[in-house]
Amino acid sequence: MNPALGPFAIAALLLMIGGIAKAVRPGDTAVAVEAMGLPGGDTAVRLGGCVEVVLGLAALITVDVPIAVLVAISYAAFCGFVSIALARRLPIASCGCFGRTDTPPSWLHVGITAGACVAAIGMTLDATDSPIDLATGHGASSAAYVVLVVAGVLTSFALLTVIPRSRSSSPSMA
Repeated sequence: MNPALGPFAIAALLLMIGGIAKAVRPGDTAVAVEAMGLPGGDTAVRLGGCVEVVLGLAALITVDVPIAVLVAISYAAFCGFVSIALARRLPIASCGCFGRTDTPPSWLHVGITAGACVAAIGMTLDATDSPIDLATGHGASSAAYVVLVVAGVLTSFALLTVIPRSRSSSPSMA
C-alpha cells in the first residue's frame, strides 16, 4: 500500500471542498487573482472551481497517474500563488479557498499546499489503490482510514482558516 494514500485523499477532498466554495462564492478568489495581476473574474473562478471538484472526485475514485499529476500541478500552482502573494506583501485578506471563510494567505498555507503536492507526486510513483478502494474494502482498517482522512481534512481546514485568521486579528505586540 502506498503511504501517500491518506495524505492524497485529504488533498483530493480539500480540492473538492475548495472547488465547491469557489464555484458557489467566487468573489474572494477573484479579488485575490486580480490583486496578483492575473486575468480572472467570477466566471473564470467558478469554472476553475468546477474543474477542482471534478479533479478531486477523480482523484478519490481512480487509480490514474495523470490524475495524480494534475492534482500535483494544482497544488504546486496554489503553493506558488500564495508564496508570491506573501513575498510581494499583497493586501489579500483572503485567498477565497473556502468561500466565505477568511483564509488569509500564510506560510502555513504554503506548507500545507506543498505537502499536498508531495502526496500527489507520491501517488504517481505507486498508484495501485485509489483512496476509495482503501476506504471500502478492508473492514476495520477501512474504517480507521476513513476516520484518519476525515480528521486530516478537518485539521487542515482549521490550519488554513482558524489559525491564520486568529493571528491576523490579534493585536500586535510592540
